[in-house]
Amino acid sequence: MDSLVQYREIIQAKLKEYTEIPYAYGDLQCRLIVSEDRNNFLLITLGWEDDVQIHGCLVHIEVIGDKIWIHRDGLEDGIANELVKAGIPKTKIVLGFHPPNIRPYTEFAVN
Repeated sequence: MDSLVQYREIIQAKLKEYTEIPYAYGDLQCRLIVSEDRNNFLLITLGWEDDVQIHGCLVHIEVIGDKIWIHRDGLEDGIANELVKAGIPKTKIVLGFHPPNIRPYTEFAVN
């Protein structure tokens, strides 16, 4: 199996797990949105807390070339290490939420 196909499956499965965790408060849901080409994965929070509408991006992952770019990671423990544990090498993951000058100091890919 092509490694990018496998990586996409891992990303989707890991993010899907978060949609199954109920929120402890409010009328909130966690939804996974996957682009038709399976190059963009969004995990969003949607619903109401008291009289305030909640609509926000928790995680945005994009496949660019042969790398997995994490543009947004709002999870408590972070998604990058979960992807590594599931089989995606750190050399294939870019922490895109870090500025380019900081990325060389992480254990992950620079670009």
